[in-house]
Amino acid sequence: MSRAFSMSVLLVVAAMSAVQPAGAETFGQIMDEFAESARSTPGFQGFSAANGEQFFKATHGNDWSCASCHTENPASSGKHAKTSKLIKPMAPLVNPERFTDPAKVEKWFKRNCNDVLERACTAQEKGDVLTYLLTINK
Repeated sequence: MSRAFSMSVLLVVAAMSAVQPAGAETFGQIMDEFAESARSTPGFQGFSAANGEQFFKATHGNDWSCASCHTENPASSGKHAKTSKLIKPMAPLVNPERFTDPAKVEKWFKRNCNDVLERACTAQEKGDVLTYLLTINK
């Protein structure tokens, strides 16, 4: 494991600890699973908030982006593009319930990646997006 990756995971877990002490362990487990899976990809250097932000805001496939429903500011509530259903903020600092249940994290990545990308997200993409969302402070 590279030193840069170890530091990024440590910072992510520390940030989650400040936000929601009870969920920090779960969030760390989620990130560990993504990292374990991503390590099998040649050249994996860790997760990047900058790459996660770019991925979150960029349009893919059918001209949707994550921001199409979750807004350009993940600290704000969003609205589903087709159903208009309210979506609570993605940023854990604003919505401490985010990323506390590994099954829900996988469920929503699976559903949303299929909608936006028309394929499953890679572990790298998931880790980058979660790392980005942890940087949002309103």
